[in-house]
Amino acid sequence: MAVVKRIRHRIEYLGFLVVAAAIGALPLEFASRWSGAGWRAIAPHLKRHRRATANLALAFPEKSAAEREQIALAMWENLGRTFAEFFHLEEIVKSGRVSLEQPERFEALRGKGAAVVCSLHMGNWEIAIESALLVGMRPAGVYQSLTNPLVDRWINQIRAPLYPGGLLPKSPRTAMKLLHYVRDGGWVAFLADQRDGRGLRAPFFGRPAPSTPFPATIARSVGAPVYLARVKRLPGVRFSIAMEEIKVPKTSDRDADVAATTCLIQAAFERMVREAPDQWLWAHRRWD
Repeated sequence: MAVVKRIRHRIEYLGFLVVAAAIGALPLEFASRWSGAGWRAIAPHLKRHRRATANLALAFPEKSAAEREQIALAMWENLGRTFAEFFHLEEIVKSGRVSLEQPERFEALRGKGAAVVCSLHMGNWEIAIESALLVGMRPAGVYQSLTNPLVDRWINQIRAPLYPGGLLPKSPRTAMKLLHYVRDGGWVAFLADQRDGRGLRAPFFGRPAPSTPFPATIARSVGAPVYLARVKRLPGVRFSIAMEEIKVPKTSDRDADVAATTCLIQAAFERMVREAPDQWLWAHRRWD
């Protein structure tokens, strides 16, 4: 079975390399439009589309089924664009396609000490980390390993330059490394909007949603601030990044402080999603 798995991984990897080479050879804007249109056409026929529309019904009961369907279609288009843009990340970052909303907020962070940065699967979340890089920070990050180790290694070679502090696989050992990294004055970055089955149940669109307490735990343990970064897609494969700070309470009850901070993070995420619901990833199982 191990031999069969290795063969399958190699076949998948070769197919992935072909797709990567083909998309990478296309002009950025053409690749983004083409991929977005393809995902918009194909994804509604998949099981994940039913989950997306069901989640939208939970979040927006006041909207009609037709309105929710249009949001879901636009979400798939955004996801398809994000997929193609991954193979052009360096061009996006270096070609002036990323702008900062209220740049004075970002400049105020320059030279500051340890911090925790959280973002969400919105716009093109792959470039959210650019907000930290633009103010001279050297963030560390966490990623969920893919089942195919060959594809996993290739993808992380692309992502690694965006995380000068290190890009580490999700594990208990990584958690301790990140805690020490922040304690020593570093920045860590997380995507913190998806379901964490062992996490805290924080309100999200009016329903309890299992949410990771890890960013709040690090911030509360070390006394570091929490910043939220949101990426919004603009016309012409351009993006704007907004940043805001979440105040971390510090009382005699550490667990209550972590829970409160986690709820504040998820409440801010909800507000961001409401501003552009077609740019958030509704196809994940967010609620129980």
